[in-house]
Amino acid sequence: MNNFQFHNPTRIVFGEGTTSRLGELTAAYGKSILLVYGGGSIKATGLYDLVISQLSEIGATVHELAGIEPNPRLTTVNKGIELCRTHGIEFVIAVGGGSVIDAAKAIAAGALYEGDVWDFFTGKATIKKALPLGTVLTLAATGSEMNGNTVISHWDAKLKRGAGSPLLNPAFSILDPSLTYTVPRNHTVYGSVDIMSHVFEQYFSLTENTPLQERFCESILQTVIENVEPALADPNDKAARANLMWCGTMALNGGQISLGMVNDWASHGIEHEVSAIYDIPHGAGLAIIFPNWMRYVYKERPDRFAQYATRVWGIDATGKTEDELALAGIQATRDFFTRIGAESRLADFGIGEEQLDRMAEEAVRYRAIGSFKVLEKNDVREILRLSL
Repeated sequence: MNNFQFHNPTRIVFGEGTTSRLGELTAAYGKSILLVYGGGSIKATGLYDLVISQLSEIGATVHELAGIEPNPRLTTVNKGIELCRTHGIEFVIAVGGGSVIDAAKAIAAGALYEGDVWDFFTGKATIKKALPLGTVLTLAATGSEMNGNTVISHWDAKLKRGAGSPLLNPAFSILDPSLTYTVPRNHTVYGSVDIMSHVFEQYFSLTENTPLQERFCESILQTVIENVEPALADPNDKAARANLMWCGTMALNGGQISLGMVNDWASHGIEHEVSAIYDIPHGAGLAIIFPNWMRYVYKERPDRFAQYATRVWGIDATGKTEDELALAGIQATRDFFTRIGAESRLADFGIGEEQLDRMAEEAVRYRAIGSFKVLEKNDVREILRLSL
């Protein structure tokens, strides 16, 4: 285990009905609010009215930025930045899933920066100040509600990049599982894949002597596996929805489950290049890519994959070699993603070989990616080819 420091300043307010605390939680941060959200679903469910009512009770002036895309775009972020500057915004509130929260974070950073906010995503600048923000989470997936990461797309350039800073940790996040009852079925599927993928990026590590961290990861994976299908069978299953929501937060809340470990993150980097060009759902891309990454790299440490097979999937080790166990666990992963309704091939989205070279090149533009196995351009291209 490596040395580490850990601090997470985000206040979590978890449970059914906790959205009614939004006004109370916001009051300390100012009265000029930018409300950021996606499509019309929060209006159809009544959540929008509840949020506006809460903010009205504290005398807030609310300016709105609606229409955040599933892969939030730089042009939309710039609209939010302009609203902040024009109206002297003091606090940003994101109501939605990870895409909405990521857009809100980018807006919070860009509003106080004199240059182009895209500078933060290309490494030309670092985030030194940001507006405070809070979130009302409506989808269990990214963990953006309790970390300082943000990912946005430069659609004109067909690039998708991430940035991060402790300054982007939300001041508070309201996690009301009842808000996830009405999300479309595919959002539950892709969100669950995303949660598991975040854990995979941390669990498959070459760092030695990390038994507690490994069991943290395994427990989250098992909990997701146990709760996805009940949530799909009954979208109002309170226990399943609550468990998925908390798994999503714990899977990526600043690295708590993998403190002292070197993480990988290659599969996310590869998927970002796919969705940058083709605008597919992030979770769908991960469902396609991750099992192929696993097959490509498992020989770097087959014991970790064998452990994964036995502890997470309960595969009987009797009479099996380490390689056989590893491959059985990888196949169980693919089978589970397929069973819950995730796509298994890029071809399912009409994606062929045309952009493989470009995606592989962009994935390693700044450096080789990954740590479990360091991937160069040819490695990335092969994983993408296997994913066709």
